[in-house]
Amino acid sequence: MPPAKKRARAYDPAKTRAAVLAQLGNVREAVRGLGPEQLALPTRLGAWTVRDLIAHIGMAATAVHRALDRPAPPKQDVTVAEWPFATAASASAIDEFTRGLAADHPDVGAFLADVEASLRTLLAGHLGGRLLETNAGALPLDDYLVTRTVELVVHTDDLNAAVPGLQVPHDRQALAAATRLLADALAVKAPGGSTEVRVPPYAVVQCVEGPRHTRGTPPNVVETDPLTWIRLATGRVGWAEAVEEAMVSASGERADLGGLLPLMS
Repeated sequence: MPPAKKRARAYDPAKTRAAVLAQLGNVREAVRGLGPEQLALPTRLGAWTVRDLIAHIGMAATAVHRALDRPAPPKQDVTVAEWPFATAASASAIDEFTRGLAADHPDVGAFLADVEASLRTLLAGHLGGRLLETNAGALPLDDYLVTRTVELVVHTDDLNAAVPGLQVPHDRQALAAATRLLADALAVKAPGGSTEVRVPPYAVVQCVEGPRHTRGTPPNVVETDPLTWIRLATGRVGWAEAVEEAMVSASGERADLGGLLPLMS
């Protein structure tokens, strides 16, 4: 008998909406006091400055606006766990759009405030089941908002890395949703049940083809914290570096995930 198909993870729509708005608000509050020298600092994202990065955070939120402006697709044709694999193809267009936003909005704090206010209004007027045309395919609005938690959490971390002492907080629900989505994406990329990946307290997934574990301690286990997992999944840190610096524990012959990461970059 073939193994039962795994049920897709369910996200609480109200919590997801609140998480997106909370994390956007965290960033907006933190960046409004940045001066010209801080906005001109480099980031770990190629040639982007902090100003460019903040503009991109606004862009990630207004992707919801742009998607709602387009006609609804006839049916859903992709799962939210497949979204991470579609991001790299849009890198060039994203870079160009981001630079344009940064040039057009010199007051990035005011820009994010406008984005947050308009997003609140927009979400209040649309049901979560409304299908959106996205870069990955057709997704319901509620699912697409889960992808926004990834964008916001990842780029909040980029912002903290770029500006000494900034320490923008991560909303707990946003961090949880981002962690779970990227863990589920790993299970999509490497289906199987031989390796257990643990990201406490938010996610546990089975992945990697091989002998399936059914009870007791799994023979192949990977464990790390949420931010390290997100950095691994998005290419902010490499697998070998994370293992060497004890940011990840990996035991068992099928616990090396280096060939599967990053999931998005």
